[in-house]
Amino acid sequence: MNFDTFLIVDWSGGNDRGLAPKKDAIWAGVARKGKAEEPVYLRNRQVAEEWITAFLSDERKAKRRVMAGFDFAFGYPAGFGKVLTGSDDPFAIWDWFADRVEDSPKANNRFDLAGEINAMFPGAGPFWGNGLKRDIKRLPRKGNSRRGHGMPEKRAAEEMAKGAFPVWQLAGAGAVGSQVIMGLPMLSRLRKAFDAFVWPFEPLSGDIALVEVWPSLLSKVIAVTQPDDRIKDAHQVFTLAQALSALSPAELQNLLDVPITAEGSILGLGQEKLLTKAAVGPVAAPPLRNDCFALPPGVDWTPVATALRHLRENLSATTDVETVPLAEAAGRILATDVIAARSHPPTSNAAVDGYGFAGPAEEGDHIMSLQSGRAAAGHPFKGKVKAGHALRILTGADLPKGVDTVILQEDAHVTDKRVTFQGPLRQGANVRQAAEDMRAGKRILRAGRRLTPADLATGASAGIGAFEVQTQLRVGILSTGDELVTAGQPTGAGQIFDANHPMLSAIVAAWGHKVVDLGRAPDDKAKLRGILDDGAGQCDVIITSGGASAGDEDHMSSLLEDTGTFALWRIAMKPGRPMAMGLWQDKPVFGLPGNPVAALVCALVFARPALEVLAGGRWPAPEGFTARANFTKKKKAGRREYLRARISNGRVAIFPFEGSGRVSGASWATGLVELDERARDIKPGDPIRFIPFSSFGI
Repeated sequence: MNFDTFLIVDWSGGNDRGLAPKKDAIWAGVARKGKAEEPVYLRNRQVAEEWITAFLSDERKAKRRVMAGFDFAFGYPAGFGKVLTGSDDPFAIWDWFADRVEDSPKANNRFDLAGEINAMFPGAGPFWGNGLKRDIKRLPRKGNSRRGHGMPEKRAAEEMAKGAFPVWQLAGAGAVGSQVIMGLPMLSRLRKAFDAFVWPFEPLSGDIALVEVWPSLLSKVIAVTQPDDRIKDAHQVFTLAQALSALSPAELQNLLDVPITAEGSILGLGQEKLLTKAAVGPVAAPPLRNDCFALPPGVDWTPVATALRHLRENLSATTDVETVPLAEAAGRILATDVIAARSHPPTSNAAVDGYGFAGPAEEGDHIMSLQSGRAAAGHPFKGKVKAGHALRILTGADLPKGVDTVILQEDAHVTDKRVTFQGPLRQGANVRQAAEDMRAGKRILRAGRRLTPADLATGASAGIGAFEVQTQLRVGILSTGDELVTAGQPTGAGQIFDANHPMLSAIVAAWGHKVVDLGRAPDDKAKLRGILDDGAGQCDVIITSGGASAGDEDHMSSLLEDTGTFALWRIAMKPGRPMAMGLWQDKPVFGLPGNPVAALVCALVFARPALEVLAGGRWPAPEGFTARANFTKKKKAGRREYLRARISNGRVAIFPFEGSGRVSGASWATGLVELDERARDIKPGDPIRFIPFSSFGI
């Protein structure tokens, strides 16, 4: 959905505010292409409607599509229209008010009109808050004076929007009811004058759309960005107009994709993070420091723990942020905390099939009358269960009024008229309490988490339709060496098939990153330079294998050294040892050993956590467990060793050949035995640490 201009209006139900700009007045904000103009002060509703009408006319003449947002409710709670107009059509409500509201800069009839509307309802209310000195028949001054009017206190939108006030309050702090009554007539006239389409009452089309907004969705941004010389109301329309105009068409469509409802809704409700991101603008990931890989002076052989700690302390996210639909979010890394849009369960409901009543039930026999009807999931019982009565209720059904306890159907004897069972049964038995799992407004998932299928269920249950995630880390995979040939291709003298490239590509893909195939580089410094230049333009990080030491043909080390960011780590580990690291055009490069098993182990131990942090995630420490060895091994002190291993008959067996060129051992193994730097004399039955490959994310 594409709009050229965004107009945001902060409306007022009060009287004329005078010539000088003031708070609690009417303000209009306009933005195009992510840039907002200085807000316009409109002293009263008559001036405002004239200005808005002229503005929309000018935009239409300029052939610009306009989204016009107004900060008051476009509708009332379900059932109101039926009483007022005999129809659920929200536009009938607009026209009803347009025909009856009398308005001038200094006076209007909103309080008297509210009293007349209250007379259409039973009991007292639903409107309240008489702001005049004289009494008005059937309009209570206080909200707690109302009773029996039959209307919900809030629309579904206000229930979701933390801090939103109900539309029934006409006076006092937080009163929004007057804004609605005085705003709907204007909307009715604008809709007819411009053939405007209204969200979310109808699909948007044409060149002018009217939408309901609430600047408080951006309250945190507004609070920290408001200039000292700008009134808060003015800054609200400025910020919201700018945020909406900064959204891409797909992001805006994401806000608009809500069910059509006669109550109306608030644009962006539940998508506050997307709006906030648009309001603050793109946040570029900071570049890595040139010395991020440099170890302290004098360090030669680096213990594994020291190398890991150095990476953890010096690397940070290099990816950007994007919004993706829930269905596409599995495996992505959360860029921001996820806040529940709705409680789960939203209402208290039955955990079993049975019979609901008002508990508790003391020890002994209980006989209750069986009330007619039933409650089922998706089909709530609309009446109230009488005291001393029980109602048939099915698993997942909302608890009706008068029910707080459920007796399991297998524990009850039922006839056409009675339910009998044995107590005791505590109050609340067999009931899932509202919000016992997740509460609206509370954090349910933390930033940095890689989303699992279960996380999607958690988010969906809490009303989350999209996630703000880090863009996928683009990892270039490059093999080096004249001796390498793609498997299946003809080989020449001294050539071998490239095992590292497919292995590392598959590992990186399994970790959830995007693989960029950089192919193979010959032992030619100039050609390798060109491949790295090309890779830096496509990738966020590059992983190479081979050429990572200091030999005549180790051109990778030589090129990185020329950048002034080169670090050759001699890791005190086996297999592995040499790792070359540095920055190429500000993109990190990890140079792994050329032997396949050494490349595999270094990738699992070092590349995996480093890439996760660069991708915006948390540092993942592998989880191993203690098991008994079924092998014998003497180990010298000084280096950490990783042995290819598998569990066999409840004990750990190791691959009998330790050479890092024996690729088949990696296929045979299901994990690694990790032996720390101490000398060991391992015998069968000794405890050792086994780390499954699954703990390394493969």
